[in-house]
Amino acid sequence: MESGLLGLVNHYGYLAIFLLVFLQEIGVPNPVPNELVLLFAGALTIIGGLSFWPTLLTAVSADVIGTTLLFTVFYFFEHKIMERVKKWEKINQKLEKVKETVLKRGRWGIFLGRMMPYIRGYVSVAAGILNIPYKNFLPMVVLPALLWTGGYVTLGHFLGIKWQSVADFIHQYQWILLVAVITAIAFWFYWKSRKDAEKEVK
Repeated sequence: MESGLLGLVNHYGYLAIFLLVFLQEIGVPNPVPNELVLLFAGALTIIGGLSFWPTLLTAVSADVIGTTLLFTVFYFFEHKIMERVKKWEKINQKLEKVKETVLKRGRWGIFLGRMMPYIRGYVSVAAGILNIPYKNFLPMVVLPALLWTGGYVTLGHFLGIKWQSVADFIHQYQWILLVAVITAIAFWFYWKSRKDAEKEVK
């Protein structure tokens, strides 16, 4: 696992962590999921030469800066992008669903979307297209960055040399984990809706 991109993290440390997380956040895919990069980075704070707090700050900063840049591009240039880049037409349906969630749930829709793998980037795109104010967008991406990105770095830190076994589990059962996250979020929405309905009755 230390070959390829993870090897870059091992050799170039904080710079590699920042670039890999940043690039994926702006929509540039890489063959190693961010979750594995972050786990490995966290593990290097125990088994390698990295320090925990600089690693955590680097990863979280790359997350926030990258997704904010993606948001900004669509905030200002959505019409030109959607007109000229035809490939975006293929993901319009997914974007429409994400936009509906953001419109319905507001800032918390952004927060919950940024806590879900696979659609995290779509949330920033949708928020940009909807021209969500920066004052509403930024807090709702900083907090998930601390919880999601920072959480993986912290988990890797505590796992140390055992990070590989957890990474393999996540890679093998990522769809099950995704379903679990979606189910938990759906339950939260249901519970909140029930509470709101009870308040209106009272």
